[in-house]
Amino acid sequence: MAIITATKTPDRAAPLGERSVIGWIHKNLFSSWFNAILTLLTGYLVFITVTGVFNWGFTDATFVAENRRACYDNSLTGACWAGVIDWLDNIFYGRYPRDQIWRINVGAVLLVLWMAPLWMGRVKGKVLVGTGVVVFYPFLAGYLFSGGDKGLFMQVMVSGAIVALIANTANMLTGVLWGEFLPDFVLRVLGKSTAPDKTQRNILLALLFVVFTAVFVWQLSWTVEFVSWTKWGGLFLTMVISGIGIASSLPGGILLALGRRSKLTVVRVLCVAFIEVFRSVPLITVLFMATTMFPLFMPEGFVLNKLVQVIIAVILFNACYMAETVRAGLQAIPKGQYEAAHTIGLGYWRTTGLIIMPQALKHMIPNIVGSFIGLLKDTTLVSIIGLFDILGMLRSISKDMPWLGLHKEPLIFGAFLFFVLCFSMSKYSRHLEVKLSAGDQH
Repeated sequence: MAIITATKTPDRAAPLGERSVIGWIHKNLFSSWFNAILTLLTGYLVFITVTGVFNWGFTDATFVAENRRACYDNSLTGACWAGVIDWLDNIFYGRYPRDQIWRINVGAVLLVLWMAPLWMGRVKGKVLVGTGVVVFYPFLAGYLFSGGDKGLFMQVMVSGAIVALIANTANMLTGVLWGEFLPDFVLRVLGKSTAPDKTQRNILLALLFVVFTAVFVWQLSWTVEFVSWTKWGGLFLTMVISGIGIASSLPGGILLALGRRSKLTVVRVLCVAFIEVFRSVPLITVLFMATTMFPLFMPEGFVLNKLVQVIIAVILFNACYMAETVRAGLQAIPKGQYEAAHTIGLGYWRTTGLIIMPQALKHMIPNIVGSFIGLLKDTTLVSIIGLFDILGMLRSISKDMPWLGLHKEPLIFGAFLFFVLCFSMSKYSRHLEVKLSAGDQH
């Protein structure tokens, strides 16, 4: 009878061809004579393309000049980036008054500050943070950008936005420093952590009322100079239209998707008709119809400026496409999910909001972000109806007398900006997929 003792075989290093750069190159690029020829030919084409673009865009380019003729005097074969640099303010801010540009910058900083907690792991209440951005930030930013007199409704909404921003910032600090939700932190400081729920709610509502009243009184004396929407332009206008469109089209698409799947015949027929009408025509047609037909449906004396009409058109158009994306996600949810929700006593809305819709949106993240990217790029169509977005400003450079005929450089610069924005959105969607385990993690 033999006694066998199990011993672990020593690990052996992988073959040199599998773990070295030379081995990888041989396996993937020079595995046969045909692949070798193809690799050399492709490498040559890439080399001449990269060197040509580098020489045109950097080595032979002109970055400082007074006009296009000065660029040609410096180099006939290089790019003339001096015109783009001279127009940077117009490209980013349009015709917004130069002494008021700080308002746009402050609005951008406030948006970043408001959304920062969404990327902090210790901060709690992120659903409220996102809701606050969508509901309140447009009013605060809208008044900051346009200025002028505030009516009672705008005063209330601006005050609410400031209170929401203060609460959001305080919640971010309590989350980062102590890992607590702001209401829990306030109750603990006041020594009311063990008080009845009704007492805690009344304390929080009283504090909220006091802060809101103080902010409302303060903002009564706060005014900024009026700036007409006709002065808005450049990348700023593009981000305003696309930002409002993205924030509004997703909720609208969710409602339309639910309506299209509704068992109520009237609701289903109306949603189907609405979706199919907007999906059957191009966006440029919708924009022309919005600027010419919307005033006919408004009450007498009620006037919407062209920018508001365009934003409404963009929201309605993209909400219809978003509805089909969300509906595809809803159809991917197994029927057992609905049955399991019903067995524990959940109604339609709680089943949809707590179980079905989160799964559907998680599965459709790539499609949703793809629609957002398409929306961002489609906003350039507003230049056709007279709004000077970033594309309109880039095209205006070639009509400016010192830079007359300068076409390639502004459009290449614009393409680079759009690439950065779209690539950032794409990478963040991939991050969400991995974080939510909705995509391939290999």
